Amino acid sequence: MRRTVELSVLSFAFAFVIGILAAACRVSPVPPLRWASATYIELVRNTPLLVLMALMVFGLPSAGFTFTYYVSAIVVLSVYTGTFVAETVRSGINSVAKGQAEAARAVGLTFPQTLRQVVMPQALRTVVGPLGGIFIALLKNSGLAVVINVPELTAAANEVGTNTARFIPAFLGAAVAYLMLTVPSGFFVTWIEHKVAIKR
Repeated sequence: MRRTVELSVLSFAFAFVIGILAAACRVSPVPPLRWASATYIELVRNTPLLVLMALMVFGLPSAGFTFTYYVSAIVVLSVYTGTFVAETVRSGINSVAKGQAEAARAVGLTFPQTLRQVVMPQALRTVVGPLGGIFIALLKNSGLAVVINVPELTAAANEVGTNTARFIPAFLGAAVAYLMLTVPSGFFVTWIEHKVAIKR
């Protein structure tokens, strides 16, 4: 379970950074940045995670790039989850009143300054719940790392089942373990959401 938590937390941290940058590019006044961000989001988000895992492990080494299975899992989960973070953050940005951005520009703030100091702090507070949902989905998606031999929760259940020939109890135990991770995460996200909610 520790490896699953570690894998999920690290992947979400990177995905959050990737998503913030991609969302900023999506609303940028520079067309090439918008196109590049939109292309990344649409291509990666609409590609099955399992296919991305296979490409990372079997495709990149043929091009001369080799990573450990653990690092490969983090990279794939981060890049894939980052697309969902980006779209969620973009929806938060769009929810901020346009007048605030116009007022920021009127007092001389540049676009990056307006985004960083005025728009983004409000946008992130409005999407805490959806971001929490993305993290919980990532916790469950981390189970796919078993296909590239990363020793996380699903891999442990498979190993126990293989050694004892009792796959049903092994995977039931894994299901309970995932619930022990996702249910408290849901309550924690709800608590944060209430703490940072914008009073309207």
